[in-house]
This record gives sequence, C-alpha cells and structure tokens, in this order.
Amino acid sequence: MAEGLRERKKRETRERISDIATGLFLARGFDNVTVAEVARAADVSVNTVFNYFSTKEDLFADRYDLVVDLPQQVLRERGPGEGVVRAFRRDYLGAIETRDWRYGLNAGNDAFSRVINDSPALTARLRDVHLQREQGLARALAGELGADPGDLVPRVAAAQILAVTRILSERAQAMTLAGEPWERIGPLLTAQAHQAFDLLENGLGDL
Repeated sequence: MAEGLRERKKRETRERISDIATGLFLARGFDNVTVAEVARAADVSVNTVFNYFSTKEDLFADRYDLVVDLPQQVLRERGPGEGVVRAFRRDYLGAIETRDWRYGLNAGNDAFSRVINDSPALTARLRDVHLQREQGLARALAGELGADPGDLVPRVAAAQILAVTRILSERAQAMTLAGEPWERIGPLLTAQAHQAFDLLENGLGDL
C-alpha cells in the first residue's frame, strides 16, 4: 500500500526531529541536551516531540523496535536445514564483511558508543534493549520448537547466542575507541567470531 500524504509528513517530521536530536547529542552529550532544546532546534513544540517519542532516550534510540526484532529476523530468514547457531554465525560474519550497523560495526559508530558510555540513562536503555532482544528471540525459538512454557532450552539458547554477538561487538567497539584501524579489527574479529561460535556449536565440555 502506498504511503499517504499524512503518513509521509508524519514520518518526515519524526525523522527530522530524531536527526536533529542525534546531532545535538553527538555534539554535546546526551545528558547535556534537554528535550526543550531539541524542540527549539527542530522548530516544534515539546509536546510535538513527545507525540513522536515517548521518552528522551527514544530520540537517540529511534530504531528501537527494529533492533529488538533483528534476532528474530535472522531466525526467520535462515536457510533450509540451517541450524540456529549456524544462521547467526553466517549473519555475523557477513556483518563483519559489510560493516553492518545492526551489530554496531559501521564506520562512525565510535561516536555513538561514546555518547552511550557517557550517559547512565542510555546505558540503562541499552541493557533493556539487550533484554528485549533476548526475550523476543527466546519466544520465537519456543514457538518453533513447540516448547512447553517451563522449557529452559529456548531461553538458554537465546541468551547464549546473543551474548556471543554482544561480546564480539563490544570487543570491536573497544578496539575502535582505542584507535585501532578496521584493517586490523576486521580480521581479528572474524577469527574471534569463529572461535566463539565454535564454542556455541560444540559446547564447553572440553574447556
């Protein structure tokens, strides 16, 4: 269905407010910018900002719903006969090659990382995003497995898979913030990704 004029204008207004807010947060820090300042810069009222964004954190994390759904998307789009761990391994290795924003590997993500690390509110929001992602993937896995409500397998699997992708991305971000070039980060991250997903596939019994 084609986007109507009203829907397009609402989308454009939301995107403009978010873009302006993100620019202010990157320049001055999340905690140093008020919603009122965002509203003035976007030439809208504070009420208008909150009509589009429930909280100040949403102004920075405007892709919240999309990010939460991404693990479930990987699950849905795996190939015929492809296991869950294999699907996430393939997806993460592909993300390294393309420097995909979905895992925080894109150029310029170090600036976003600094803003998050400097703000307790955004750090807390990021923890909530990780939890929502894990819970969503666990529900999707439970549905595919036909698991009983008390079955721990979907929850444990979701937690372990997303812990691996999170730890790898945190390692990449730490190296980026330390000034390492991507030419060094990429190959090292690829080797570490293989090592981490091997542990997932083969277990820790021999550790």
